[in-house]
This record gives sequence, structure tokens and C-alpha cells, in this order.
Amino acid sequence: MNFYVRLFNLYLLLTAVLLAGCESEKHKQDKLVSALRVHVESKTDVANDLGTTTTISIIRNAPVTVTVNRTPILSEDDIGAAAVMATPGGFAVEVQFNSMGTLTLEQFTAANPGKHLVIFAQWGEKGADGRWIAAPLITHRIANGLLAFTPDLSREDSDRLVLGLNNIAKKNSKGAMK
Repeated sequence: MNFYVRLFNLYLLLTAVLLAGCESEKHKQDKLVSALRVHVESKTDVANDLGTTTTISIIRNAPVTVTVNRTPILSEDDIGAAAVMATPGGFAVEVQFNSMGTLTLEQFTAANPGKHLVIFAQWGEKGADGRWIAAPLITHRIANGLLAFTPDLSREDSDRLVLGLNNIAKKNSKGAMK
């Protein structure tokens, strides 16, 4: 009988350790935050003389230079939700903006067809990882507040980015309800 009690206690101890480990991992995931800034491509001549633009390099494999306004039109504070979506041959990040972000996205995409939305993101431990990750072409007015793009990120980094964005969106929605 003593043997079974000891064995039961061992199983109980292992279960408690596993549950504590899972809980601390979930707690870490809840604290993960990310940043996402959407900039609009700009003309290089006049705006560059005023110091309102900067030239950046995007896509690590085959770098492309783009001149963008220094001030982002959208940030992580404008995000309602984010997700990583499967696409043929890979994946994409889909960002749903809140009502204010939706209006801003609609205005800028309607006013700038043929230009690029250039996206900067930070993710990981304390935002240590960050770079320009995408530059989708504006082909039409986006009125529904949904921006989908293929990032220059691994699937794991995309998952971390989206998890951090969703944590910020939850925090912002709780703050808005108060």
C-alpha cells in the first residue's frame, strides 16, 4: 500500500510541476507586446528637403529602397485584432483596425493609389527584433479596415508579432471601456 501512495505522490508532484510550467508560459505570452507602424510612400524631392521623409531598405533577400514619411499613419494603438493566415505557398499577416484606424486607412488608400504602404514592426523580447517587414502596393481604397500583407518574417516571428499585437489590442479595448 505504501508503494502506491508514494507513486501517487510522485504523479501528483509531476502534474503540479507541469501545470506550473504551463501557467508561467501562458503568463509570458500574455505579457508579450509588439509594435506595428504603417507609413505611406512619399515623393523624394520636396519632402526630403524639409526633413519629413527618410529612405529605407526593405526585403532582406533582394533589398528595395523606398522613401517614406517619417510619421506613421497607423500604429499598434489602432489595431482591433491581428491573425496569421495560411495562403497558397505560405502565409500572410492580416490586421483588422479599430474604427479610427479604419477611417485613417480608408482616407490614405483613397488618396494614394499606386504608392506603397510601408510597414515597420517590432516583436520578441522587449521589442528587440524590429525592422521594415512589408510594402504592399495600394491598388484600391480599403474601406473595411482590413490590411493583409506577406511579411518578410519567419512563421515563428509572425506568430510572435501577431500575439503581441493582439495583447495590445485587448489592453486598448479594456481601456476604452472604462
